[in-house]
Amino acid sequence: MTHAGRRRALGAFIGLLVALSAWQATPAAARTVTDSAGRKVDVPDTITRVFAAGPPASTVLYMLAPQDMIGWVRTPREAEKPYLLPATRTLPELGRLTGRGDTLNLERLLAAKPDIIIDYGTINDTYRSLADRVQAQTGIPYLLIDGRFENTPTALRLLADILGVKERGEMLARTAESILARVDKTIAGVPLDKRPHIYLARGTEGLESGSKGSINTEIIERVGGINVVEGLREKGGIVRVSPEQVIAWAPDTIITLDRTFKDTIAQKPEWKAVPAVAKGRVFLAPGLPYGFIDAPPSLNRFAGLIWLLHTLYPDRIDGNLRDEIRAFYKTFYQVDPSDSELTALLDGSGG
Repeated sequence: MTHAGRRRALGAFIGLLVALSAWQATPAAARTVTDSAGRKVDVPDTITRVFAAGPPASTVLYMLAPQDMIGWVRTPREAEKPYLLPATRTLPELGRLTGRGDTLNLERLLAAKPDIIIDYGTINDTYRSLADRVQAQTGIPYLLIDGRFENTPTALRLLADILGVKERGEMLARTAESILARVDKTIAGVPLDKRPHIYLARGTEGLESGSKGSINTEIIERVGGINVVEGLREKGGIVRVSPEQVIAWAPDTIITLDRTFKDTIAQKPEWKAVPAVAKGRVFLAPGLPYGFIDAPPSLNRFAGLIWLLHTLYPDRIDGNLRDEIRAFYKTFYQVDPSDSELTALLDGSGG
């Protein structure tokens, strides 16, 4: 056999091995489901091993069916672990298929032997193409679930039905509906000219933000806040800004994700002319085990809705923030934070 012939034979053999691995990794399909993209996907009747394609999917999988997790996109940090179920804290880091810095190759995916792959978030041609390609190459069913805020209850019911946890899915869906209804009721009584003008400050310098319509600021806009960052991008997304732009926008409220920025902003001369700084209305959003604003944009943001209602409309909202956040964590994260853990979460001292 010629050298070229041997290369062709070796290539065919490797291709056969990959195909066999994919076939062995996928149990016989027992039913067909339709995902949020309208794709009909054959899945096993019983699903016990699920791979989450990215951080939003990992979060929703943890909250809905932690027993089905086979690993994390990123290993939880020590500060995050008290807010997660003990059985999940030491699961391996597997990497991600979607988003910035995808870190997983198909060989490693096959070795993990998932029953299905789920992705949660944006539905568009790019994600459809990725799902179709990975499914074709591995033989592993790949489902796309619409992660828009308003679609959350529907998404929870769909995914819960697929995973065989309908009762828990219904409970979480009803809770999400209740939180959204409370938001609507609260902001309905706030005239537009009385709603807060908000700047989301990201990073230690506070000069990264989300433009209007961005998934990063979706929660702020959903709770009635007016995002002051406009005109920098045709479509929403992360943008870099200057202190002069922030001064011109004149936000009366700043929400930051960075404790260093929160602790130092009052000493920065370039920020002193911003109304929010002058009025002392700079708030640090909690972020354990996941962010209240984004990071990732998943079910964790519903805790953020509760926090924002109390932060932005303290005179219009009943209830106790600590009690409500504790109840949220017991329901969604299935953990009961201690008083000290709750304090560390809400004041940002936990990391």
